Amino acid sequence: MATLKRDDGVELYFEVHGPESGTAPTILLTHGYSATSQMWRGQVEPFSKAHRLVIWDMRGHGRSDSPDDPALYSEPATVADMAALLDHLGAERAIVGGLSLGGYMSLAFHRVHPERVEALLIIDTGPGYKNDEAREGWNRTSLKTAERYEAEGLGVLASGSAERRQAQHRSAKGLALAARGMLTQRDAGVITSLPHIRVPSLVVVGAEDAPFLAASDYMASKIPGAKKAVIEGAGHAANIDRPEAFNAAILDFLAGLGR
Repeated sequence: MATLKRDDGVELYFEVHGPESGTAPTILLTHGYSATSQMWRGQVEPFSKAHRLVIWDMRGHGRSDSPDDPALYSEPATVADMAALLDHLGAERAIVGGLSLGGYMSLAFHRVHPERVEALLIIDTGPGYKNDEAREGWNRTSLKTAERYEAEGLGVLASGSAERRQAQHRSAKGLALAARGMLTQRDAGVITSLPHIRVPSLVVVGAEDAPFLAASDYMASKIPGAKKAVIEGAGHAANIDRPEAFNAAILDFLAGLGR
């Protein structure tokens, strides 16, 4: 358990689990919106046996700082945070993945830093939108989410999926600002990058995560050579709903990477 202070003053909370040796591949896992790194508790033990597992709280979330300046929340800032964490840990490359917003940010990271990505784990995630109208609809929903946190506070978490219900945050304001700056999307850069991905990729989705089934099919078809795993009996938080099946799918994929 440690923190990393970024150039803009934001302090990020992170944990490193697994071998200290520099020969172990690094996995960087990013949580979903309004969740925290603690959503990966069920993955720490199995994933850190042969890998150095890094989990962290995005700005505005969990034990990381929640700055008051809206300009400090954005997709580029999040991608830069991920790169800074890897730099801090001396990892030139990593297996990069996450759930929902964390998966989207992992794709965004690959778009900016493809040379630093060994493989991708895209879990219960959407890749954004090519259509401006569809993107605007997503953004309207994201802004309503921000307004809800501003009006109702952290009590909103109680009605969320499993990874949100278990999360603890410093402030609802940080989550609201994250929704405005990080959950909203500005362009089609991520979705149009999918055919250009050249690293092993695994798309994972819970069989009962209806809003993300079509998006998962789309990503699996557009990312060259991508594999797909459907976790039966799982909803949006596939790793929490069915941890054994989820872990088995990820470990099987990791074993095939040849390291």
